[in-house]
Amino acid sequence: MNRQVATAGPERGVDFEVARLAGYLDALLGGSHPVEVARTEGGMSNPTYFLRRGDWEAVLRKQPGAVLMPSAHAIDREYRVLNALHGSAVPVPRPLHWCADREVLGTPFYLMERVHGRVFHEYATPGLDRDERRQLFDSMAATMAAIHRLDPAVLGLADYGRPGNYFLRQLSRWSTQWQQFRHGADDNPDLHRIVAWLAERVPESETLALCHGDFRIGNIVFHPSEPRVVGVLDWELSTLGHPLVDVAFNSQAWRMAPDENGGLLGLPLKALGIPSEADYLERYYVAAGSRERMTTFHQVFAMFRGAVGSAGVAVRGEGGNAFLPDAARIGRKLALAYAQRGARLIEDER
Repeated sequence: MNRQVATAGPERGVDFEVARLAGYLDALLGGSHPVEVARTEGGMSNPTYFLRRGDWEAVLRKQPGAVLMPSAHAIDREYRVLNALHGSAVPVPRPLHWCADREVLGTPFYLMERVHGRVFHEYATPGLDRDERRQLFDSMAATMAAIHRLDPAVLGLADYGRPGNYFLRQLSRWSTQWQQFRHGADDNPDLHRIVAWLAERVPESETLALCHGDFRIGNIVFHPSEPRVVGVLDWELSTLGHPLVDVAFNSQAWRMAPDENGGLLGLPLKALGIPSEADYLERYYVAAGSRERMTTFHQVFAMFRGAVGSAGVAVRGEGGNAFLPDAARIGRKLALAYAQRGARLIEDER
């Protein structure tokens, strides 16, 4: 996770008192040492920081100071799933400590191992050669399949999702959030159309697996010098759900432009060594042993979630509760882009 961009201090994106954290760590770890804090880049939901205290280092992840939708910042669930997955076939940072006491930093937080490696925010993965890119995409597909092949009951996660139709629950949840986020000139007519289209086509599939919820390249740590996954991050949206939602969200890259969450649309994939979407999906299907295939419904559903999540980023930015100074602009832009891509998928289905 080599993405440091800020040092301690509120003007650098640290939204808590570092001295209070230092005192907490002194009591937890023993001794007395100054603490260096650096905010990470990427991600606009749960604030994440690198910590260094002498030779000790860790990552701190907390809720934002102002929480619009508590269910979307469930770091307690993150900590639980990291505990369940550590040592499994899915590489995750080792969880170190959970703190529910809001008096320390203003919100609950947890500490986890710092996984050193490379984080790419563009699917084009600049700096790699063609063969490295091919292997990197193979590793990403295999890791996603490994998540979906896990047995939640064996992991102690049998109750990690609610009973009933997953798509109906999710459609209701994200539609409710959209009604809270939409306002005035930033209304998004394509999103209204998508909600109606999805509601008429909810599938009856009973397939259920552990799902990451936001499986994209920016949430993956790759080995410092090898094209393989060494850590999967940001499990705040994880649940028991339909694995093809993860697949659809991950494969959005082939339908989004480079300036839209680092997508691949319009790039010379063959020259770059990046597989076509069909080839990438086939690698996943084989690795996961999947009998179902992604449909337009799954793709539109993923675009819908991306649009609503981005609208939430815009609202936080407008309220001054986001780390990035242009979060409102980025959120609005992505909300419109995701909705437009979803509407186009619906048109192509006709």
